[in-house]
Amino acid sequence: MTLTPLQKRALRRSRHTTMVDMNLVSLIDVFTILIFFLLSSAGVEAALPGNKAVKLPLSTASTAPRETRVVVVSSEEIIVDGRKVAAVADALAQPGDVIAGLQVALQAQQQPAAAAGPHDANAGAAKALTIVGDKSIPYRLLRKVMFTGAQAGFADVSFAVQRKSTL
Repeated sequence: MTLTPLQKRALRRSRHTTMVDMNLVSLIDVFTILIFFLLSSAGVEAALPGNKAVKLPLSTASTAPRETRVVVVSSEEIIVDGRKVAAVADALAQPGDVIAGLQVALQAQQQPAAAAGPHDANAGAAKALTIVGDKSIPYRLLRKVMFTGAQAGFADVSFAVQRKSTL
């Protein structure tokens, strides 16, 4: 089989060229968009402040948390806005259902929301409270925290839970 000079030249040329010609600029753009998407969607799960001392109960709830006032109740202390407002031992030892330090902290948070006005779009969210409570805290402490929140003007109380994996 004899090759023509044009075919011989095409054969020599094909030996010296690379088979894959990739455009790296497009590939870098795709990876940049992918990283941006992953970083922006990773913040969705961290809507509630975490505390390593608090182990949340498991639940099958599928409702995402809302932006509300958050009270963290660990096995040793009650925290509002990153500040310790009461010790759990002191709260359990109090004879009444109102935890004084918690009530003062919640009422102080309620004042700016009340100044916003009744027709404000965030007025409903200002009356909501989320309790991030350790799963081992006694019910009577939880009842005191809920009662104190109600006395401070928070009518809508939610509990933070950890979603069970459905696998």
